[in-house]
Amino acid sequence: MVAAICHAGWMLASAGILEGRTATSFFAIKDDLVHAGANWVDKEVVVDGNLITSRKPDDLPAFMRAFIQTLAPE
Repeated sequence: MVAAICHAGWMLASAGILEGRTATSFFAIKDDLVHAGANWVDKEVVVDGNLITSRKPDDLPAFMRAFIQTLAPE
């Protein structure tokens, strides 16, 4: 699993793992993620396979629910 919130999307872009993936991030780095190949959406949390992303600290409750669900699916 790979999880990133806020500006951590820059690390995903640098790692070259966003091509064809759906992700979100802080709005200010949207263009960087799109240029790295991501399908960027404005949602509090996005789960694309083993990739979990969120926009900002206010989204932490949804981010952590998705994180826990991925670790221990019901």
